[in-house]
Amino acid sequence: MKILAIESSCDETAAAVIGDGAEILSNVVVSQVDIFAAYGGVIPEVAARSHLEAILPVVHKALDDARLTKDDIDYIAVTYAPGLLGSLLIGTLTARMLAILWGKPLYAVHHLKSHIYANWLIDGGRDIDRPEFPLLALVISGGHTQIIYMPGHNQFEIIGTTRDDAVGECFDKVAKILGLPYPGGPSIAKAAEKGDPLKYHLPHPKIDGLDFSFSGLKTAVLRAVQAECNLPITTPSYELAGYLTEKQKADFAASFQETACNILLEKMQIALRGHPEARSVVFAGGVSANKVLREKALRGAKNGLKHELFERGGDKNGEVAGDEAGGGIFGSEVEVFFPEAKYTGDNAAMVGVAAYYEIMSGVGPADPYDLNIMPRVPIK
Repeated sequence: MKILAIESSCDETAAAVIGDGAEILSNVVVSQVDIFAAYGGVIPEVAARSHLEAILPVVHKALDDARLTKDDIDYIAVTYAPGLLGSLLIGTLTARMLAILWGKPLYAVHHLKSHIYANWLIDGGRDIDRPEFPLLALVISGGHTQIIYMPGHNQFEIIGTTRDDAVGECFDKVAKILGLPYPGGPSIAKAAEKGDPLKYHLPHPKIDGLDFSFSGLKTAVLRAVQAECNLPITTPSYELAGYLTEKQKADFAASFQETACNILLEKMQIALRGHPEARSVVFAGGVSANKVLREKALRGAKNGLKHELFERGGDKNGEVAGDEAGGGIFGSEVEVFFPEAKYTGDNAAMVGVAAYYEIMSGVGPADPYDLNIMPRVPIK
């Protein structure tokens, strides 16, 4: 089985070829991050035009890297939802055209499903352990923060979501406050390496159940920076970086990162207590590349994908516990999985593996003449 997959939901133009067993035969990504660094965020119209220029060369390179032709391809897969309207259009129209011209079945894949299934990718033909069902997935990116319960392949129940900002968006906004470059996740992580994560106490939002809220954390950082600089709260956020020393920026970055990671892990602890039958905990999305989050969640790394956990933690106040004391935060009865760091961001290999498991589960293809994009639609 050979699947040509296409991803263009935001600002990466990507194509990949996935083979039997979800093995990566090629994976090509053209990023627009350098274009948008000067703007501090993605401009949808510019992103769409950039996709239009890159999409066909990227598809051709994916085929060349896999040493295949169109005749070797059995299926085509594409991200149809959610994402930026213009960006999604370029990818889906390309996939629809190729499916019609080449006479191949077309699979329309939800973007969040792709991120989750990045944990099943096989790179280089090596043997890996894969998540076992039922499982809990935490999808964390610039646009999404959700806890999803999966009793089996292609079965999704959203049990927690953000009520305002996504955690990745919060990283970007805090980076702007601190005068750090876009994208915020990597720049905060880099600055935090020289900072004290306990220097500034930042609040944990009091949200009942498994939902998240990150707008208050962003505002808490803003107020803390203003207070640290002895400035009134009317001081615009874009002026604050000029008042901060490099040490202060590092301490704020480390304190924010520590707080954000603890909030995520606390909610996953609660989710696991509500679903004790879960056999795996899966992390997915761009923020899952964060090293502090991984270090807090994992122990005993075996092969870069599967990691053993220790005894269940979490104190009576709901704070993440056990990491420093040698105890675990999820429990020895479950395993936790992260994708390889290079597959946490948007890429087409994850689209291909999601389509692979749709095909293996008996899901039928989409109609290439009728497929429409869905900029906002829940995972299903």
